[in-house]
Amino acid sequence: MSTTTRIITGALASTLLIAGTAQADREDWPQSFTVGTASQGGTYFVYGSGWANLVADELGISGGGEVTGGPTQNLALVHGGDVAFGLTTMGPASDAVAGKSPLAPGVAMDNVCALFPMYETPFSIAALSDSGITSISEIPDGARIGFGPAASTSDTYFPAILEELGVDFERRNGGWSDLGGQLQDGLLDVVAFAAGIPIPAVSQLEVQTDVNIIQFTEEEQQQVMDKFPVSPFDIPASTYTTLEEDARAVSMWNFAIAGCDLPEDFVYEVTKVTMENNDKMMDVHRSAATTIPENIEYNTVLPFHPGAVRWYEENGYEIDPELIKQ
Repeated sequence: MSTTTRIITGALASTLLIAGTAQADREDWPQSFTVGTASQGGTYFVYGSGWANLVADELGISGGGEVTGGPTQNLALVHGGDVAFGLTTMGPASDAVAGKSPLAPGVAMDNVCALFPMYETPFSIAALSDSGITSISEIPDGARIGFGPAASTSDTYFPAILEELGVDFERRNGGWSDLGGQLQDGLLDVVAFAAGIPIPAVSQLEVQTDVNIIQFTEEEQQQVMDKFPVSPFDIPASTYTTLEEDARAVSMWNFAIAGCDLPEDFVYEVTKVTMENNDKMMDVHRSAATTIPENIEYNTVLPFHPGAVRWYEENGYEIDPELIKQ
Protein backbone atom coordinates (compact mmCIF):
# COMPACT_ATOMS: atom_id res chain seq x y z
CA MET A 1 0.00 0.00 0.00
CA SER A 2 1.42 3.36 -1.06
CA THR A 3 1.91 6.25 1.38
CA THR A 4 -0.77 8.23 -0.46
CA THR A 5 -3.22 5.33 -0.20
CA ARG A 6 -2.53 4.94 3.51
CA ILE A 7 -3.19 8.67 4.05
CA ILE A 8 -6.49 8.56 2.13
CA THR A 9 -7.57 5.36 3.88
CA GLY A 10 -6.69 6.83 7.27
CA ALA A 11 -8.59 10.02 6.53
CA LEU A 12 -11.64 8.03 5.44
CA ALA A 13 -11.50 5.91 8.58
CA SER A 14 -11.28 9.03 10.73
CA THR A 15 -14.22 10.57 8.92
CA LEU A 16 -16.32 7.46 9.41
CA LEU A 17 -15.33 7.31 13.08
CA ILE A 18 -16.33 10.95 13.60
CA ALA A 19 -19.60 10.41 11.75
CA GLY A 20 -20.32 7.29 13.78
CA THR A 21 -19.60 9.12 17.03
CA ALA A 22 -21.84 12.02 16.01
CA GLN A 23 -24.63 9.56 15.21
CA ALA A 24 -24.10 7.79 18.53
CA ASP A 25 -24.28 11.10 20.36
CA ARG A 26 -27.70 11.69 18.78
CA GLU A 27 -29.22 8.43 19.97
CA ASP A 28 -30.99 10.14 22.86
CA TRP A 29 -31.98 13.22 20.89
CA PRO A 30 -35.68 13.85 20.27
CA GLN A 31 -36.82 13.03 16.73
CA SER A 32 -38.40 16.48 16.49
CA PHE A 33 -38.92 19.55 18.64
CA THR A 34 -41.43 22.36 19.13
CA VAL A 35 -40.92 25.96 20.27
CA GLY A 36 -43.73 27.58 22.26
CA THR A 37 -44.19 31.15 20.93
CA ALA A 38 -47.34 33.33 21.23
CA SER A 39 -50.12 34.57 18.94
CA GLN A 40 -49.54 34.82 15.20
CA GLY A 41 -48.29 38.17 13.96
CA GLY A 42 -46.44 39.05 17.16
CA THR A 43 -42.69 39.20 17.67
CA TYR A 44 -42.63 35.95 19.66
CA PHE A 45 -44.26 33.99 16.84
CA VAL A 46 -41.95 35.39 14.16
CA TYR A 47 -38.83 35.05 16.29
CA GLY A 48 -39.62 31.60 17.69
CA SER A 49 -40.74 30.05 14.41
CA GLY A 50 -37.73 31.46 12.56
CA TRP A 51 -35.34 30.25 15.25
CA ALA A 52 -36.90 26.79 15.17
CA ASN A 53 -36.44 26.63 11.41
CA LEU A 54 -32.79 27.72 11.71
CA VAL A 55 -32.01 25.04 14.31
CA ALA A 56 -33.88 22.40 12.33
CA ASP A 57 -31.97 23.23 9.14
CA GLU A 58 -28.55 23.39 10.82
CA LEU A 59 -28.95 20.19 12.86
CA GLY A 60 -30.95 18.16 10.36
CA ILE A 61 -33.87 17.55 12.72
CA SER A 62 -37.56 18.38 12.37
CA GLY A 63 -38.72 21.40 14.36
CA GLY A 64 -41.13 24.33 14.30
CA GLY A 65 -42.97 27.01 16.26
CA GLU A 66 -46.33 26.55 17.96
CA VAL A 67 -48.95 29.22 18.65
CA THR A 68 -49.46 29.60 22.43
CA GLY A 69 -50.75 32.06 24.99
CA GLY A 70 -47.27 33.56 25.39
CA PRO A 71 -44.66 33.75 28.18
CA THR A 72 -46.67 32.38 31.09
CA GLN A 73 -48.13 29.45 29.18
CA ASN A 74 -44.77 28.66 27.58
CA LEU A 75 -43.23 28.16 31.02
CA ALA A 76 -45.97 25.66 31.90
CA LEU A 77 -45.67 23.86 28.55
CA VAL A 78 -41.89 23.50 28.84
CA HIS A 79 -42.10 22.43 32.50
CA GLY A 80 -44.63 19.74 31.62
CA GLY A 81 -42.66 18.50 28.60
CA ASP A 82 -45.41 19.44 26.14
CA VAL A 83 -42.87 21.46 24.14
CA ALA A 84 -39.07 21.24 24.19
CA PHE A 85 -38.40 24.95 23.98
CA GLY A 86 -40.24 28.20 24.61
CA LEU A 87 -39.90 31.96 24.87
CA THR A 88 -40.59 33.91 28.05
CA THR A 89 -39.83 37.06 30.02
CA MET A 90 -38.09 37.29 33.37
CA GLY A 91 -41.21 38.38 35.26
CA PRO A 92 -43.32 35.30 34.53
CA ALA A 93 -40.18 33.16 34.91
CA SER A 94 -39.59 34.52 38.41
CA ASP A 95 -43.21 33.76 39.34
CA ALA A 96 -43.02 30.25 37.85
CA VAL A 97 -39.95 29.10 39.78
CA ALA A 98 -41.45 30.51 42.97
CA GLY A 99 -44.67 28.53 42.48
CA LYS A 100 -46.68 31.68 41.78
CA SER A 101 -47.68 31.08 38.18
CA PRO A 102 -51.38 31.87 37.68
CA LEU A 103 -51.61 28.72 35.56
CA ALA A 104 -50.31 26.44 38.32
CA PRO A 105 -50.46 28.10 41.75
CA GLY A 106 -48.23 26.40 44.28
CA VAL A 107 -46.27 24.43 41.67
CA ALA A 108 -42.59 25.39 41.51
CA MET A 109 -41.67 24.89 37.87
CA ASP A 110 -38.24 23.32 38.33
CA ASN A 111 -38.01 21.69 34.89
CA VAL A 112 -37.46 24.99 33.09
CA CYS A 113 -33.91 26.00 32.16
CA ALA A 114 -32.53 29.10 30.45
CA LEU A 115 -30.88 28.85 27.03
CA PHE A 116 -30.00 32.30 25.72
CA PRO A 117 -31.00 35.99 25.85
CA MET A 118 -33.38 37.28 23.18
CA TYR A 119 -34.14 41.00 23.51
CA GLU A 120 -35.47 43.61 25.95
CA THR A 121 -39.02 44.83 26.43
CA PRO A 122 -38.79 48.47 27.66
CA PHE A 123 -41.28 50.01 30.08
CA SER A 124 -42.10 53.58 29.07
CA ILE A 125 -44.67 56.23 30.01
CA ALA A 126 -46.36 58.90 27.88
CA ALA A 127 -48.70 61.80 28.61
CA LEU A 128 -49.94 64.79 26.62
CA SER A 129 -47.79 67.89 27.12
CA ASP A 130 -50.80 70.01 28.07
CA SER A 131 -51.43 67.67 31.03
CA GLY A 132 -48.46 69.23 32.78
CA ILE A 133 -47.20 65.76 33.75
CA THR A 134 -43.42 65.68 33.26
CA SER A 135 -42.39 63.09 35.87
CA ILE A 136 -43.78 60.03 37.63
CA SER A 137 -44.13 61.97 40.87
CA GLU A 138 -46.39 64.46 39.07
CA ILE A 139 -48.95 61.85 38.06
CA PRO A 140 -52.02 62.97 40.05
CA ASP A 141 -53.90 60.75 42.48
CA GLY A 142 -56.65 58.84 40.72
CA ALA A 143 -55.06 59.28 37.31
CA ARG A 144 -56.62 57.20 34.55
CA ILE A 145 -53.77 55.05 33.23
CA GLY A 146 -53.91 52.70 30.25
CA PHE A 147 -51.80 49.56 30.73
CA GLY A 148 -52.38 47.75 27.46
CA PRO A 149 -54.22 44.47 26.81
CA ALA A 150 -55.45 42.60 29.89
CA ALA A 151 -52.98 40.00 31.22
CA SER A 152 -50.19 41.30 28.96
CA THR A 153 -46.67 41.82 30.31
CA SER A 154 -47.45 45.52 30.59
CA ASP A 155 -50.75 44.96 32.41
CA THR A 156 -49.17 42.39 34.73
CA TYR A 157 -46.13 44.36 35.86
CA PHE A 158 -46.54 48.10 35.14
CA PRO A 159 -49.36 48.63 37.66
CA ALA A 160 -47.24 46.98 40.37
CA ILE A 161 -44.24 49.10 39.36
CA LEU A 162 -46.24 52.34 39.65
CA GLU A 163 -47.75 51.22 42.94
CA GLU A 164 -44.21 50.61 44.22
CA LEU A 165 -43.40 54.21 43.25
CA GLY A 166 -46.41 55.53 45.17
CA VAL A 167 -48.71 56.31 42.25
CA ASP A 168 -52.46 56.09 42.90
CA PHE A 169 -54.40 55.38 39.71
CA GLU A 170 -57.48 54.05 37.99
CA ARG A 171 -56.59 51.09 35.81
CA ARG A 172 -57.70 50.88 32.18
CA ASN A 173 -57.03 48.21 29.54
CA GLY A 174 -57.19 48.04 25.77
CA GLY A 175 -55.14 47.80 22.61
CA TRP A 176 -52.27 50.25 22.28
CA SER A 177 -53.79 52.15 19.37
CA ASP A 178 -57.10 52.47 21.19
CA LEU A 179 -55.39 53.69 24.37
CA GLY A 180 -53.37 56.23 22.37
CA GLY A 181 -56.64 57.57 20.94
CA GLN A 182 -58.17 57.77 24.42
CA LEU A 183 -55.13 59.70 25.65
CA GLN A 184 -55.47 62.18 22.80
CA ASP A 185 -59.22 62.56 23.47
CA GLY A 186 -58.64 63.28 27.15
CA LEU A 187 -60.19 60.00 28.34
CA LEU A 188 -56.85 58.91 29.83
CA ASP A 189 -54.20 60.87 31.71
CA VAL A 190 -51.25 58.54 31.08
CA VAL A 191 -50.42 55.46 29.04
CA ALA A 192 -47.85 53.05 30.49
CA PHE A 193 -46.31 50.86 27.78
CA ALA A 194 -44.31 47.65 27.97
CA ALA A 195 -43.63 47.04 24.30
CA GLY A 196 -40.96 47.29 21.66
CA ILE A 197 -39.91 50.79 20.67
CA PRO A 198 -40.76 52.94 18.85
CA ILE A 199 -44.34 52.30 19.90
CA PRO A 200 -46.54 53.09 16.87
CA ALA A 201 -49.28 54.63 19.05
CA VAL A 202 -46.78 57.13 20.51
CA SER A 203 -45.27 57.93 17.13
CA GLN A 204 -48.76 58.61 15.79
CA LEU A 205 -49.57 60.85 18.75
CA GLU A 206 -46.42 62.88 18.10
CA VAL A 207 -47.66 63.65 14.60
CA GLN A 208 -50.98 64.98 15.92
CA THR A 209 -50.13 66.65 19.24
CA ASP A 210 -47.39 67.42 21.76
CA VAL A 211 -46.36 64.48 23.93
CA ASN A 212 -44.22 64.07 27.04
CA ILE A 213 -42.11 60.91 27.29
CA ILE A 214 -41.78 60.54 31.06
CA GLN A 215 -38.52 59.06 32.28
CA PHE A 216 -37.65 57.41 35.59
CA THR A 217 -35.36 59.26 37.97
CA GLU A 218 -32.19 57.39 38.95
CA GLU A 219 -33.72 56.71 42.37
CA GLU A 220 -37.00 55.43 40.86
CA GLN A 221 -35.12 53.24 38.42
CA GLN A 222 -33.05 51.65 41.22
CA GLN A 223 -36.10 51.19 43.45
CA VAL A 224 -37.91 49.31 40.71
CA MET A 225 -34.84 47.21 39.87
CA ASP A 226 -34.54 46.20 43.53
CA LYS A 227 -38.15 45.02 43.57
CA PHE A 228 -38.76 43.50 40.14
CA PRO A 229 -36.83 41.33 37.61
CA VAL A 230 -36.04 44.31 35.37
CA SER A 231 -32.84 45.92 34.07
CA PRO A 232 -31.75 49.50 33.38
CA PHE A 233 -32.63 50.81 29.93
CA ASP A 234 -32.25 54.08 28.06
CA ILE A 235 -34.78 54.97 25.37
CA PRO A 236 -32.57 56.46 22.64
CA ALA A 237 -33.33 60.09 21.78
CA SER A 238 -33.66 59.03 18.14
CA THR A 239 -36.69 56.88 19.01
CA TYR A 240 -39.15 59.80 19.14
CA THR A 241 -39.11 63.34 17.77
CA THR A 242 -40.21 64.50 21.24
CA LEU A 243 -36.98 63.37 22.89
CA GLU A 244 -33.96 65.65 22.92
CA GLU A 245 -31.84 63.19 24.91
CA ASP A 246 -32.01 59.54 25.99
CA ALA A 247 -34.78 58.82 28.50
CA ARG A 248 -34.09 56.65 31.54
CA ALA A 249 -36.35 53.60 31.88
CA VAL A 250 -36.33 49.91 32.80
CA SER A 251 -36.77 46.81 30.69
CA MET A 252 -37.61 43.17 31.14
CA TRP A 253 -35.46 40.67 29.27
CA ASN A 254 -36.87 37.91 27.13
CA PHE A 255 -35.07 34.54 27.21
CA ALA A 256 -35.40 31.27 25.34
CA ILE A 257 -36.05 28.34 27.65
CA ALA A 258 -35.73 24.55 27.47
CA GLY A 259 -36.84 21.54 29.43
CA CYS A 260 -34.05 20.80 31.91
CA ASP A 261 -34.36 17.09 31.13
CA LEU A 262 -33.42 17.50 27.45
CA PRO A 263 -30.17 15.73 26.48
CA GLU A 264 -27.08 17.84 27.20
CA ASP A 265 -25.49 17.22 23.78
CA PHE A 266 -28.68 18.26 22.02
CA VAL A 267 -29.00 21.51 23.95
CA TYR A 268 -25.29 22.20 23.46
CA GLU A 269 -25.70 21.97 19.69
CA VAL A 270 -28.86 24.11 19.75
CA THR A 271 -27.03 26.79 21.77
CA LYS A 272 -24.01 26.59 19.46
CA VAL A 273 -26.13 27.08 16.35
CA THR A 274 -27.91 30.08 17.88
CA MET A 275 -24.91 31.84 19.41
CA GLU A 276 -22.62 31.32 16.42
CA ASN A 277 -25.09 32.48 13.76
CA ASN A 278 -26.24 35.92 14.87
CA ASP A 279 -26.39 37.10 11.25
CA LYS A 280 -28.93 34.37 10.50
CA MET A 281 -30.84 35.18 13.69
CA MET A 282 -30.98 38.82 12.56
CA ASP A 283 -32.52 37.58 9.31
CA VAL A 284 -35.23 35.95 11.45
CA HIS A 285 -36.00 39.19 13.36
CA ARG A 286 -34.02 42.38 13.81
CA SER A 287 -34.53 42.24 17.59
CA ALA A 288 -32.01 39.37 17.57
CA ALA A 289 -29.27 42.04 17.51
CA THR A 290 -29.16 41.47 21.28
CA THR A 291 -29.29 37.67 21.02
CA ILE A 292 -25.62 37.46 21.94
CA PRO A 293 -23.80 35.62 24.76
CA GLU A 294 -22.71 38.82 26.48
CA ASN A 295 -26.32 39.29 27.59
CA ILE A 296 -26.62 36.05 29.58
CA GLU A 297 -26.02 38.20 32.68
CA TYR A 298 -29.61 39.45 32.48
CA ASN A 299 -30.98 36.10 33.58
CA THR A 300 -30.88 36.05 37.38
CA VAL A 301 -33.94 33.82 37.79
CA LEU A 302 -33.71 30.54 35.88
CA PRO A 303 -30.94 27.92 36.05
CA PHE A 304 -29.06 27.51 32.78
CA HIS A 305 -29.25 24.12 31.06
CA PRO A 306 -25.94 22.19 31.40
CA GLY A 307 -25.74 21.92 27.62
CA ALA A 308 -25.93 25.69 27.24
CA VAL A 309 -23.46 26.16 30.09
CA ARG A 310 -20.93 23.96 28.31
CA TRP A 311 -21.02 26.16 25.19
CA TYR A 312 -20.76 29.41 27.18
CA GLU A 313 -17.84 28.17 29.27
CA GLU A 314 -16.02 26.78 26.24
CA ASN A 315 -16.24 30.24 24.72
CA GLY A 316 -15.06 32.18 27.75
CA TYR A 317 -18.37 33.24 29.33
CA GLU A 318 -18.76 32.71 33.06
CA ILE A 319 -22.04 31.71 34.68
CA ASP A 320 -22.78 31.97 38.38
CA PRO A 321 -22.54 28.41 39.75
CA GLU A 322 -25.84 28.98 41.55
CA LEU A 323 -27.48 29.46 38.14
CA ILE A 324 -26.34 26.12 36.73
CA LYS A 325 -28.86 23.28 36.78
CA GLN A 326 -27.51 20.37 38.83
